[in-house]
Amino acid sequence: MGFGTGASPDHRAVETQIDDEMLALVTQLTNEITWYMRERSITRADLAARMGVSPGRVSQILGGTENLTLRTLAALSTALDARFDLELGALKDGDTYTSRGTAQAEAAPAENHHAHSRATHRQARLGRRA
Repeated sequence: MGFGTGASPDHRAVETQIDDEMLALVTQLTNEITWYMRERSITRADLAARMGVSPGRVSQILGGTENLTLRTLAALSTALDARFDLELGALKDGDTYTSRGTAQAEAAPAENHHAHSRATHRQARLGRRA
């Protein structure tokens, strides 16, 4: 009998994949919101006023460390007069949660979304190139 956490290695691997995917999703969402706000000259203070929350709360939401709820996403889209466009797709051959999530999370903030057209931005956001 071991002194481990009680979780099997397979379960721990799945939990790691979930954590990696969550990081990638939060990064993608916060980058998308930030890009949208920049394109429309909406400040964090403006967004806070529209949402009826403090600027500090907006900073928490956009900081990338929050587990964003659907309600928070709905509040964001309402305040921005926008709608999220979600797409679920199969992983490509050779992709894994870890390599895809980490690569997207690290690459996304470095891109200059302001210089992209909406279509180019969407393709880059989804890991596709035109």
